[in-house]
Amino acid sequence: MPEVVVYAVEGRSAKQKRVLMSGITQAVVDSFGVAAEQVVVQIVESSPDSKSRGGIPFSERQRKT
Repeated sequence: MPEVVVYAVEGRSAKQKRVLMSGITQAVVDSFGVAAEQVVVQIVESSPDSKSRGGIPFSERQRKT
């Protein structure tokens, strides 16, 4: 049973996450030749003040839309 874990800063909509999980599932199905029902995708979200890039918390960065 393939499992994919995605780490992301929280703030995406349920629809965006659903689209991502569907796309990842299809990529695993196509690449590994397994049934979609065997693929597990988990999104682990962090608050913007709990994650940084270059030492600058995401909560202090401007979000591009």
